[in-house]
Amino acid sequence: MRSSLVFTVLISGLAACQTAPKVQSGFLSSYDGLTERSDTIRASVRERRDDAAAEAIDQLFIEPSVLHPGAADDLSDAETALVLAEADRQICYELSERFTVLSQQDSSAARVRTAVTGVRPTGRAASAGSAVAGFFIPGPIGVRAPGSTGGLAVESELITTDGRQAAALVWARNANVIGTDSPSLSRVGDALQLAEPMGDAVGDAFAPRDRKPRKIADPDPCRRFGARVQPAGFLAGMATGLYLPELSGAGARPAELTERPEH
Repeated sequence: MRSSLVFTVLISGLAACQTAPKVQSGFLSSYDGLTERSDTIRASVRERRDDAAAEAIDQLFIEPSVLHPGAADDLSDAETALVLAEADRQICYELSERFTVLSQQDSSAARVRTAVTGVRPTGRAASAGSAVAGFFIPGPIGVRAPGSTGGLAVESELITTDGRQAAALVWARNANVIGTDSPSLSRVGDALQLAEPMGDAVGDAFAPRDRKPRKIADPDPCRRFGARVQPAGFLAGMATGLYLPELSGAGARPAELTERPEH
């Protein structure tokens, strides 16, 4: 009977593997030329890049991400602040391996604008049940209860010093019923975990293909967002089967980033 149940959940999870495209919010300065990537299995990704413009960019400033109206009406201010801070953190990590990230805005540097356009809350009760089930069915691939998974949608763009859009990304993904997305007792647990692949997508979309990864600068320009490696969170996840934001690096946005820069 258990095998039959797992098979049924597996099939339903695979059937819902691809996240439906998110309707564009209007946040980006332009949506012209966006093309849908066909090589992604779980995320919906639309992107464009002006290779010549992106190649000319070395320095950039990452503006604090903003919440698009209506994107997270079911969440508290504290929960949405966690999501915005984690979006900043993951975008900074990835872009700092391709560009020189500045800690202050400079008119001679490009800038990155980002909006969180959708947050689907994680079901806490069902997540707890999934963690218990995972304890009795150990392994790298977990099974989440249908209806317990959350999601994240983001729009981001790279703007040149003269105000032109050098690259843009429209990204959305829901956590999978079957996979490595850990259940969480936080309603934004899935959104926080999905910020990492979102950051990867921003880096891939904005940097020219032939740009080689850079060593992390010293001092690390992203250190203000939190440590890049959080072994405590990994160990806690192994022990409990849950994603714990407070041990995984997610945290409140630094005070200097709470106000969006003037344009």
